Amino acid sequence: MGAGVSELNISPVAGRFVGAEHVFPVRVYFEDTDLSGVVYHANYLRFMERARSDMLRCAGIDQRAAHEAGDGVYVVRDIAIRYAAPARLDDALIVVSRVLRVRAASVNIQQRVMRDGELLTQADVEAAFVTPNGRARRQPQEWVEAFVPLVWKGN
Repeated sequence: MGAGVSELNISPVAGRFVGAEHVFPVRVYFEDTDLSGVVYHANYLRFMERARSDMLRCAGIDQRAAHEAGDGVYVVRDIAIRYAAPARLDDALIVVSRVLRVRAASVNIQQRVMRDGELLTQADVEAAFVTPNGRARRQPQEWVEAFVPLVWKGN
């Protein structure tokens, strides 16, 4: 018959680095759309958040361990988003993330939501590292070192 569910080795969807860009696949489901049948604008932020979290994981940054140890977490300090074209039900999207700049307590990331090479949405995100009580602090040095080779040097 086949393997039972407990025997399957299935992992959640994950992205990967292609050079210095992180690519993360997203499928548009009915719950992502509004009454007009297009992706509700706030859901692009969800797609980008998942992609950023996956990018950090792929870069070797363990946000969960830092949070559980009480060291701190990343928070979105600033975001500028532009919508160019709508995504629709069942579209296969790719969120492309680039690290633009790394500072002692923050990182700037550009994210683009693409469908078949077409830009749908773009955001410039500043993520700041903060203590559990919300005060800015230096991010762990090993995280800065993980980001440095990923800083986008392309066009």
